[in-house]
Amino acid sequence: MQEQGMLEYGDRLKNTDLDYKFAQLFTISGGIFNYCADDAEALKTLNQIIKVEGIKSVFCCDEDLKKFLAVTKTHFTHGLDINNDAAFLTCEYLIAYDGRIMLSHHNIQHYNSSRLPEKIIVMATVSQIVANLSEAMMHIKRRENVRNLTSISGGKSKLDTPNKVNTKLFLLLLED
Repeated sequence: MQEQGMLEYGDRLKNTDLDYKFAQLFTISGGIFNYCADDAEALKTLNQIIKVEGIKSVFCCDEDLKKFLAVTKTHFTHGLDINNDAAFLTCEYLIAYDGRIMLSHHNIQHYNSSRLPEKIIVMATVSQIVANLSEAMMHIKRRENVRNLTSISGGKSKLDTPNKVNTKLFLLLLED
């Protein structure tokens, strides 16, 4: 769906719940949405993604997420490596307005989002969904030491870089 069509569809969803609006726009942009009621369901879904996608090595810099990877017995690196075929990340916010995911240096260290592997798995919670970019920025400004903001959306956007092909973006959305 073209950007203009996405915005029009988003306008039609303006009176719906933010989580529903985000999920709709995220999947229309090419993202793969997975709702998880708890950590056990998230672990099961993560394991399924790793197996189905044939993932062998994962970039992951979040200590809590590394515990999930350890349970699945998936090799991971703290720094981005040429052999990583996936990234497992947290995020700052989920933007309901256009179905995008906001990242910062907390999530991807100093790396540019265009350098991430072609398969990206993001784990987030329902409370991270905000109405729009302005609301996300308002929350960011209240916190100190957040820099290098970027956003990503489903594979149809090519992660905002035209030379990136076949990006698969998975979201594991957990209840708080």
